[in-house]
Amino acid sequence: MVSVIGPFVAFLVALLIGGLAIFASARLIVGVDDYSHAVVTALLGAVAWALTSWIPLLGPILALIAWVWVINWRYPGGWGTAAAIGVIAWFAALGILFVLNVVFRLGVGAFGVPGT
Repeated sequence: MVSVIGPFVAFLVALLIGGLAIFASARLIVGVDDYSHAVVTALLGAVAWALTSWIPLLGPILALIAWVWVINWRYPGGWGTAAAIGVIAWFAALGILFVLNVVFRLGVGAFGVPGT
């Protein structure tokens, strides 16, 4: 039972961190103030990334487009706004992970934000 709980808690923490990064970005860019919406966006973005990133040669580009598409679908604005939310979310996730991993030495990742 313990072997199932550990990975589940790690997934949940990583998802909440990814959601926090998207929340901060969406609040800054479009003024949407809903953390649960950001967590669902992180989960859907991670699924879109997982479904497309395995494709040879074009996978990483298609995965990034799919991730931005999920943000575009979930938040107001166009593709430019979605890309801006994605870039800011990526930087926010790096900042959050820096604090958690370097300062507090937790060793966690961010689920739902590519490259973190």
